[in-house]
Amino acid sequence: MSFKRVVITGIGAITPLGKDVPTFWSNLVNGVSGAAPITRFDAEKFRTRFACEVKDFEVTDYIPRQEARKMDTFTQFAVIAADEAMRDAGFDQEKINPDRAGVIWGSGIGGLKTFEEEVINFAEGTGQPRFNPFFIPKMIADSASGVISIKYGLRGPTFITVSACASSTNAIIDAYNYIRLGIMDVCVSGGSEAAVTQAGVGGVNALKALSERNESPETASRPYDKGRDGFVLGEGGAALILEEYEHAKARGAKMYAEVVGMGLSSDAYHITAPHPEGIGAYNVMKYALESAGIAPGEIDYINTHGTSTPLGDPQELLAIERLFGEDAGKVNISSTKSMTGHLLGGAGAIESVACILAIRDGIVPPTINHFEDDPEINPALNLTFNKAQKREVNLALSNTFGFGGHNASVVFKKPE
Repeated sequence: MSFKRVVITGIGAITPLGKDVPTFWSNLVNGVSGAAPITRFDAEKFRTRFACEVKDFEVTDYIPRQEARKMDTFTQFAVIAADEAMRDAGFDQEKINPDRAGVIWGSGIGGLKTFEEEVINFAEGTGQPRFNPFFIPKMIADSASGVISIKYGLRGPTFITVSACASSTNAIIDAYNYIRLGIMDVCVSGGSEAAVTQAGVGGVNALKALSERNESPETASRPYDKGRDGFVLGEGGAALILEEYEHAKARGAKMYAEVVGMGLSSDAYHITAPHPEGIGAYNVMKYALESAGIAPGEIDYINTHGTSTPLGDPQELLAIERLFGEDAGKVNISSTKSMTGHLLGGAGAIESVACILAIRDGIVPPTINHFEDDPEINPALNLTFNKAQKREVNLALSNTFGFGGHNASVVFKKPE
């Protein structure tokens, strides 16, 4: 059978670097850090007391209070990002066949804040147990996709993918496959996370995965630097409108990029640590390029998983060197987590937006906070340290890897 082509016609974002796409992109290109002391709760007793929060977030600026009260923060982020993306794509109900449009979202955890608050209230209560009637609908991860589909009346496939930090890339891949198979014409996809909570920070602290550079939060996320000591937790989300090419062309839609390849793999090694030889990372990129029908040397930019952990960073780069061979030094590589922090299940969505805008503008965002070379990392690699680089980007690869050994990669191409 022949597959249909899939393009991106709308994008939206709410991130630690800005509450819309233009602000997010401007700060990303200019190397701004989103890290600062935690304001969501009193973090004084925690080993890590900073995170990349969405700044000055007032949900009622976007969603009526009565509706917002029925949503966890991660769903609020999802709705806000999806609304920007739908407006950007020029869609309204009259321009969509609702039976041929759906929502495939990604979140690694879902309503953590809601779960935490309800359990604390229960533990502190006396007498008859009392729970919010919206406790379960707010907490479950698929509420984000459900709320978006209800808002826009989309009756096509609607669900959520959960694969830890690869979740939203998995969602984008699923949306891509459903459209190219002819099951949908349009899909709202992406991901969101809101894990800057006591349980979120405390839980990742217990894994010893977070940076503890409390004296200098803005320099704490330093992928590929010798002094990296863990990732910085982030929050927010992003949405992409994926659309069948002929459908988009018929309505005169602008096209940011075409989705041309995808890869999925597993490390089958450890629940939290990456494979020491980078086998899963190598395979997922190999599968993505094979799916796209392109050679490694054709890729211009790789947005790496690059979390700023001692183990994860070098393994991904080793996989790139193995796959790209003599072309490894020619591709621009950067980790935008150095600025946004790690959005867990929402990471792949905002990083896909970064790839798409790199294609649009011919600018590769930097990996900030590079202070000292790591002798384990090949200095011949172009890791786009500290300053954005201008470059024509025709093909971009976005990598995301999750706890449990889940790996997902997607390839974006400049539209013809």
